[in-house]
This record gives sequence, C-alpha cells and structure tokens, in this order.
Amino acid sequence: MIAKRRPAVAGLTMMLVAVLAACGGGSGTDGGGTSHAGGTSDSGHARPAGQAAVSGLRDGVRHQPRRTAEGTRPHYVKKCGTATKRVRHTKRSKGRTRTWYTTRTVRDCDRVRRGTETYTRVVRPERWCVRLDDVGGRTSRDDVWYRVRPADYSRVHEAADHAKVTFEPLARGC
Repeated sequence: MIAKRRPAVAGLTMMLVAVLAACGGGSGTDGGGTSHAGGTSDSGHARPAGQAAVSGLRDGVRHQPRRTAEGTRPHYVKKCGTATKRVRHTKRSKGRTRTWYTTRTVRDCDRVRRGTETYTRVVRPERWCVRLDDVGGRTSRDDVWYRVRPADYSRVHEAADHAKVTFEPLARGC
C-alpha cells in the first residue's frame, strides 16, 4: 500500500516546490520595496539585526591589548605495550565441530599522565573602544563607550577631538 502512494507523494512534493518557488523565491529583480533586518556595512561585515550606525562627537579612544597568563595543565602521553589475546577457532566437518585456541599478540595503547605542561591562556581579548558625546544628536547622552572594529577605531583615532563621527558598533561598553 505504501509503494502505491510514493508516485503521488513525489508528484505533490514537486508541485509544492514549484508553487513556493513561483510565489516567494524571486530573483531579487522585482524592484519591490522589501527590507531586511540585517545588512552589511560599508566595511563588508554583516550587521546583526537591530544594530544601527551610531553618530556623535569623538570624545576619546581606548585600545585594550590582549592580556594573557601562563597556566599549567596535566601532560598526557601515549604509552603502548603488547598484550596477548586468546582467539577461538572452530571447524565443522562431517557433523563434528572441532575447536582450538591460539594466542595473538596485539598492541595495547593508553593515555597516561606524565607531569604537567605550561600553556598561554587568554584572560582578556583585544578590544578597540570609542567614547562619544552627544550620541544621536542628543546633548544629554555623553561619555558613552562603544566597542568597534579595528578599521573604525583607526578612522576615529585619526579624527580631531570633538569631530562628528559615524560607525557601526560591535557592542556597548568597553
């Protein structure tokens, strides 16, 4: 009964795909006014939904270098040895079953702890921050910090003090 339905289900699936492609697929050349929540900035990075460009007067910049610390962790090594494995063999002929055993040498490996090793761990990632006054043209919003991309940081860093700048922040705060 299921085998009889397969051609019908396949036909319906093809029709559904064709209808959906005709209705909503679109090639993007219809010239309609559709808008998307996300987008790309002029630097080519994807902008998260709801994250708009920010403008204000340059008040300050801050570059926080990456901070690392030395740490220790257990060091594991591979230790291998040989072991023997008992293998059972059976042979049937003329209604009789003959069984015999042999031993086979196999390699047995384990991870064992041997001392410790040092490594470098990141305590704080590298950050580029910009402080703005009069954010969005409102004089009451002063001294607001934003995390920005390195390219935006360089552009704002070169700007004069209290010059109007616009960028797309990665996050608020620094």
